Amino acid sequence: MTAAFPITDRPVRFALVGCGRISANHFSALGEHAGRAELVAVCDTDPARLQAAVERTGARGFDSLDALLAGSDADIVALTTPSGLHPQQSIACARAGRHVLSEKPMATQWDEGVAMVRACRDAGVKLFVVKQNRLNATLQLLKQAIDAKRFGRIHMVTVNVFWTRPQSYYDDAPWRGRWDLDGGAFMNQASHYVDMVDWLVGPVDSVHAYTATQLRDIEAEDSGVMSLRLRAGGLASINVSMLTYPRNLEGSITVLGERGTVRIGGVAVNRIEHWEFDEHRPEDDTAKDASYAPTSVYGFGHPLYYANVIDTLRGQAQAQVDGYEGLRSLEVIIAAYRSARDGVRVGLPLVF
Repeated sequence: MTAAFPITDRPVRFALVGCGRISANHFSALGEHAGRAELVAVCDTDPARLQAAVERTGARGFDSLDALLAGSDADIVALTTPSGLHPQQSIACARAGRHVLSEKPMATQWDEGVAMVRACRDAGVKLFVVKQNRLNATLQLLKQAIDAKRFGRIHMVTVNVFWTRPQSYYDDAPWRGRWDLDGGAFMNQASHYVDMVDWLVGPVDSVHAYTATQLRDIEAEDSGVMSLRLRAGGLASINVSMLTYPRNLEGSITVLGERGTVRIGGVAVNRIEHWEFDEHRPEDDTAKDASYAPTSVYGFGHPLYYANVIDTLRGQAQAQVDGYEGLRSLEVIIAAYRSARDGVRVGLPLVF
């Protein structure tokens, strides 16, 4: 099958593989684009989850990716499966002539992430990596200020992700916390925040990190600290813990520049807490209006992300986060893991 592109005379046909926790966000997002997109197939190896997804969406159900690729006419396959499965599943979809949308992180190993990009490139299909937090109103406002050079030279950026994931969270899905399928707090829960730093003030020049498994019974880390030197000369830190008592406390970013200071806090960078620059502009009076109350740490970016995917497949836009862009934050996380393992500073870009 040759990948359809651009798709201009009908809705874009989506399939989704992996009907677990995050799939609900994808179902809801697609529902907001009725008329331009349709969900034609869902897949899960768990019969109960598959049946629930079929009943919710009305899409045809499949119990394996191979069966879905053989039995559906989907243009693009969304992968909301355990992260370590994304590479092999992406490659299978690409070889079947389907575009690919991968949830974060796109892979848990650097070489496997590169293999995903190469397979999709060679097959002539699009690879999208979900980074929906970029589209949240608070971060869009901060991005505009950075791009407008309002901070001048950026000296320091600090990110805190202080959430909680109880042992039951890991026990409910045995793949969670495994090195091969999931990774730890950096790779899973904080991957959007690593991407946020690279997207806003990157690229990153070098990384030094410590990780620890302090309380949870998992292979990977439940806590970590990462120090970054930015190529533009500033410094950054990312501090992560899944052990916050008794609930999610903070997902924040603070940017200190020579001409401005901004802090976006809340539980998931959803509240502008400080917004100050040396030169006042009209948008500063309404900056705090970008704050919102999240229903979860995922934010409200999935529908906006899907809008860009659909527009891209219709030939009306460029992908905001493609496979190459997805590799950037994966590279930083892998560098942090290598640093923590070997006790050294790791420079970027990575080499095989």
